[in-house]
Amino acid sequence: MFVCFGSAVVLFSAARPRLEATLPTPKMKQALPVTPHLTMAIASISSRLVVDLSEAKVYSYWGDRLIATYPIAVGQKGWETPTGTFTVLNKRRNPAWKHPITGEAIPTGPDNPLGDRWIGFWSDNRHQIGFHGTNKEQLVGQAVSHGCLRMRNADIRALYEQVEVGTQVIVRK
Repeated sequence: MFVCFGSAVVLFSAARPRLEATLPTPKMKQALPVTPHLTMAIASISSRLVVDLSEAKVYSYWGDRLIATYPIAVGQKGWETPTGTFTVLNKRRNPAWKHPITGEAIPTGPDNPLGDRWIGFWSDNRHQIGFHGTNKEQLVGQAVSHGCLRMRNADIRALYEQVEVGTQVIVRK
């Protein structure tokens, strides 16, 4: 007995059914990968950083779950780290640095006080403040920066992977 299903023909016998014709290959549209913008939006909604200046620590959260805590160096007297709610504006690997007082440009490398990662969250269009590594890890935990939040190099690399542009940054005293 022959039964027709679309363009396929199936032959039924007493033993078992078998295909006499091949089934057409289904036409599938290729699904587009999640766009980087959507990935960043999801990450920025779900993650946040809370900086406690009095504790000299930054707390990284995914939703309500604490992911990590890192020690930081904060702004020195006269160059205090601004408080408030901000968002990550940019991220850079191997950033160059311009001294805020002398204007001297320091290229990437071992003498660069920013280390090899930058996560910017504040700017007055003249100065920028963010999280970064350091070439003087022994100063982490102290008030020694020009407003930035210095971190040990291994810690800033880990934090860099936890945040995206748009991630909320809450800085409190």
